[in-house]
This record gives sequence, structure tokens and C-alpha cells, in this order.
Amino acid sequence: MKFLAVLIFIFTSSSSLISSELKVKANQFDADEKKGISVFNGDVNIVKNDDELNASKVVIYTNKEHEPIRFEAKGNVSFNIKTEKGSLYTGSAQEVIYLPQKKEYHFFKNVHLNQIDEKKEIQGEEVVLKIVEGKAYAKGLKSEPVIMIFTIPDKEEK
Repeated sequence: MKFLAVLIFIFTSSSSLISSELKVKANQFDADEKKGISVFNGDVNIVKNDDELNASKVVIYTNKEHEPIRFEAKGNVSFNIKTEKGSLYTGSAQEVIYLPQKKEYHFFKNVHLNQIDEKKEIQGEEVVLKIVEGKAYAKGLKSEPVIMIFTIPDKEEK
């Protein structure tokens, strides 16, 4: 039977931010409290409020107060993200870095990012999503440009 590690962090901050629960599930869990590193392997699933991330491996880095400061997800990463303005994103990438203090996601390698509520799609090799502003930036490669797909409704004929 697979070993299932479940770890719950309570986010606390001296600012006016509201605490929320982060739930991490994985087949294997290793941690080094002195270094502030938690490593999750195998069918990793992370849920926080409306956001969800799945990956083969996730490394969470924490500060001295045990608050997460960086998340690194690798291997067939899929995700659902809701921005502070209510925009919904879903997609996939091979690597994702999340910076909680900046509230930014950095997606790398074969990125597919869909904005559900606006019916927009971004494909590229590097995409940055800023949660507070609800803005996305993308880069392609010389051989693979950034692709943006918009759905434009046809005007109804009278």
C-alpha cells in the first residue's frame, strides 16, 4: 500500500492578510526543518482555497517562521488558479514556481494556460501570471513563438 503524507500548513502573517489552509498530499514526504525544505514525491496534490496544483514532485521552501516562501513543482504539472479579481485559469506545464509573497506563478516548458472566464489561451515556453493584477506575460523560443488564442463572438445578424 502506498504511503500517503498529508501536511497542513497554516499561513500566518503580521500583515492584514487572512490566514488560510494549505493541504498537501503525496505518496512520499521528506523534510529538513533546519534548512526549511519539504519535498513531496509521487502524485502530489496541493489545495489552497480555490487553487489546486498537481505534479510529480513539489519542493516547498519555508522561512525561519515556517511560512512558505517558494514552491517548485516539476513533472506533468496541472493547475487551477483563481486570481484576486476572480479570473479563472487552468492549464499545464512541466515546471511551475510559485512565489507567495509576490503572488506570482512562473510556468516553464510546454506551457498551456487557459483563462476560462475570458476564453483566452496562452501557449509558450515561459509564462508569468500575477495573481493580484490578473496579468499574464509570455515568452516563446526562436523555433516556437508564443501563441495566443482568443474567442471572438460573431455579431448576430438581424
